[in-house]
Amino acid sequence: MGRSLELLDQILCGDAADVVAKLPANIADAIVTSPPYFRQRDYREAQQLGAEHTPHDYVNRLISVFKECRRVLKPSGTAWIVLGDKYDRGELLGMPWRVALAMKDDGWILRSDVIWQKPNAMPSSVKTRPTTEHEYVFFFTRSREYYYNADAIREPHVTFTEKSKMRGGRAHLFRRSSTPEKGKNRGNSNLHDARWDQAFHPRGRNKRTVWSIPLSKFRDAHFAVFPEALVETCVLAGTPERGVVLDPFVGSGTTALVAQRLRRRYIGIDCVSDYCEMARRRLAQADR
Repeated sequence: MGRSLELLDQILCGDAADVVAKLPANIADAIVTSPPYFRQRDYREAQQLGAEHTPHDYVNRLISVFKECRRVLKPSGTAWIVLGDKYDRGELLGMPWRVALAMKDDGWILRSDVIWQKPNAMPSSVKTRPTTEHEYVFFFTRSREYYYNADAIREPHVTFTEKSKMRGGRAHLFRRSSTPEKGKNRGNSNLHDARWDQAFHPRGRNKRTVWSIPLSKFRDAHFAVFPEALVETCVLAGTPERGVVLDPFVGSGTTALVAQRLRRRYIGIDCVSDYCEMARRRLAQADR
């Protein structure tokens, strides 16, 4: 127990697979991470992931890291993995789904795929295909029974707002038998008896699988970083208060920063020493 406590709220520098292999089993409530994408950026580090020669090599190495992470994750734990794709000579490689399917083959349970839509995505001069403005968030679990707090990430209801696509819109509100559908809502007595306040959850609707979240910037990093709003959604849904969040590719420290702000514990790992120091500075400044 003492050894586990010593590791909490720390940024550990080293190869992810090697460092995670030394962590105690069953200490993390959730993994929230965005691994280096395949051949997207050179971190000038011999241990870096993402510089493999082939997609197959990249996927295998990433799976080996997450195999160790699964041991560290509690049986009730969740894993939230953000991945972008890669074009090679004009052909989309399908890297996120290659990783997701390989993880399923390795024993992970895929609960959901989420589209992270980036409203401020970088413009592109490409003329042979649509401009990419999304990445994937894959939601995995170790087991069939797991922690998931749906109420913590509910969205505002759309019905009866200006965004509603419902036929008749606000005219249905509080009118008996006013719902036009005779199919999916046929058995919903709350709707047909005009008890609308009971038909909709008071905290909002269940989270959807398209998240529109802008890219973030951090002055010490010369690239767009993991958005805090995206990390927050995963942390709130996947961990109880004072739960432990593991990020084996912590980079500039955004996952740890969000965990700290939300009263969670964290363990961050990165093989680039400059990023480890960057993350520690951000955390120290935020804690003042």
